[in-house]
Amino acid sequence: QVQLIESGGGLVQAGGSLRLSCAASGRTFRGYGMGWFRQAPGKEREFVAAINGGGSSTIYADSVKGRFTISRENVNNLVYLQMNSLNSEDTAVYYCAVARFSGGSSSPSDYAYWGQGTQVTVSS
Repeated sequence: QVQLIESGGGLVQAGGSLRLSCAASGRTFRGYGMGWFRQAPGKEREFVAAINGGGSSTIYADSVKGRFTISRENVNNLVYLQMNSLNSEDTAVYYCAVARFSGGSSSPSDYAYWGQGTQVTVSS
């Protein structure tokens, strides 16, 4: 059974940092793109960042470019999202997901597996 478990969320002051982790189990995802999405209350789920299977290519939403960094550790089936300079607009539930192919994608429909999410709250 495929399982994605996010961790690292919490409450942080504006300007602070958090590092989210996503642990995948049930099969190896080496070679598959992975992404992070987020959903704020009353809003649709939105793309944050994605990385290709080999970890050599990344894409980011404009709203987080320069502040967030996605990375992966294929040997351990882990994906990370380092978030710096957080602001109140970053408050959301953050989800990791595994793509249906090797590239990264900003479209939720390109992802086959999703975690349960981890809450990030930024206080101003």
